[in-house]
Amino acid sequence: MSTANTTATTPIVVNTWPFVNATRNAFNKLKIPGATCLDAVEVGCRTCEDEQCDGSVGWGNHPGEDGETTLDALIMDGRTMSVGAVANLHRIKNAVGVARAVLEYSTHSFLVGESATKFAIDMGFKEEDLHSNASIDIWNKWKNANCQPNFRRNVKPDSTTSCGPYKPQPYDDGNKSPSHHQLPTREHDTIGMIALDSEANMAAGTSTNGLQYKIPGRVGDSPIIGSGAYVDNEIGGACATGDGDVMQRFVPSYHAVQLMRQGTSPDEACLDAVKRIAKYYPSYTGAVLALRKDGRYGAACHGMDAFPFSVMQQGWTDPKIFQIPCYKP
Repeated sequence: MSTANTTATTPIVVNTWPFVNATRNAFNKLKIPGATCLDAVEVGCRTCEDEQCDGSVGWGNHPGEDGETTLDALIMDGRTMSVGAVANLHRIKNAVGVARAVLEYSTHSFLVGESATKFAIDMGFKEEDLHSNASIDIWNKWKNANCQPNFRRNVKPDSTTSCGPYKPQPYDDGNKSPSHHQLPTREHDTIGMIALDSEANMAAGTSTNGLQYKIPGRVGDSPIIGSGAYVDNEIGGACATGDGDVMQRFVPSYHAVQLMRQGTSPDEACLDAVKRIAKYYPSYTGAVLALRKDGRYGAACHGMDAFPFSVMQQGWTDPKIFQIPCYKP
């Protein structure tokens, strides 16, 4: 069995991984009179940014090739289909807050890089150093180990034995990119969250600091609309976590929501999204989590032994962690 499929009462919050403080804070926000599901998702993702969940969210971890930590985030309103997203955000700790500012204070959907940072500062966010002693130490050790592993291929000098700067060289079978198993474990623990309030309004969001040792400027799946997350009040929402460079090619969150629109259950919708990716990338690691507008939720995963996710709903005093075994072709 590779999926989960459970019915809940509203309001409800679900999110990837056992980030229970994020789940709890988001749900508690939903209970405040006047608070929206968009508020809840922002609070939940912000909790992980502040707590630096698993080192994969927030500042001070996962330095890129240049030693800098940059952040990606997305937030989407299922009632209005409005979206705000940021990627490659520099020197701002509250990435999901900036994403919400894009949604509320612009007619755009997505800002990136130093321009996103300038927008954030204009909107009142504090500019701060995102380095930590830990991230500096991680980067120094990587640099001293000849920049291994990295995400370069078809370059010279040989990226499997040397640091850059790199130049292109003609492709040959002996010069392939590092395989996923060479990368450090637990690289993909993005928080993705979906909230459903008692008035049947929904929101979804994500936040991450991306891949460790990534090429500067790289954007994964988390802030990509329909890939990292997607939500529609008429149907439900979904979010994804895993090998973002692969997963964004299949927009799995949008795919899962569209399958639910056609009557597919949340677990089967997630499983179909996972299978589509595995067909082309059998070694990828990832998971999809979905919540339907009636409170039914499900998930599916691939490339791991199991995938845990967190849920809190009306009548529970604390979040619960559910763990599902992963799909194996």
